[in-house]
Amino acid sequence: MDREAAASAIDAFLRALGRDPGREPELVGTGARVAAAYADELLAGYGVDVDALLAPNVFAGTSELVVVRDIPLTTTCPHHLMPATGFATVAFAPEEHLVGVGTVARVVEAFARRFALQEQIGERTVAALQKHLAPRWAACRLMLSHACMTARGERSHGARVETLALAGGDVDEAIVYAALGVGR
Repeated sequence: MDREAAASAIDAFLRALGRDPGREPELVGTGARVAAAYADELLAGYGVDVDALLAPNVFAGTSELVVVRDIPLTTTCPHHLMPATGFATVAFAPEEHLVGVGTVARVVEAFARRFALQEQIGERTVAALQKHLAPRWAACRLMLSHACMTARGERSHGARVETLALAGGDVDEAIVYAALGVGR
């Protein structure tokens, strides 16, 4: 990432909105701070190789259901460049392979820390688990509050968007929904 170009672009954006980051004390350095926030935090997922993250952590499996609940996440909406925050729950039914539960959280985080639609985070998480663990099924439930719905537009404070990505063979949806807490 070219931080200097990004900082200059943010300063130009502020000037286009009628603000002067060179004259208004509260805006001095804003371009550099915004560029750093995106490069170091909000888009850090682009620097994570999910295949490498999952591959070395795969070990002999179990037949018990694995559920990792309430994984906190923040993502950046590609439509408005505004944050969406909330939680993910990931569940899968292993066949032969498992992965550490911390790795499951890191996979979600890697996909969330990119420009991504909410649905894409769940779909990419499930696809990565399917690819590396080959479970009977895998699912990812996301419940996020989108700043583009609360700070602008509809101003629907308290509204959450819920999505559910599911992949696998013969899936008993009742079990999946119970594991993910759907309906509560």
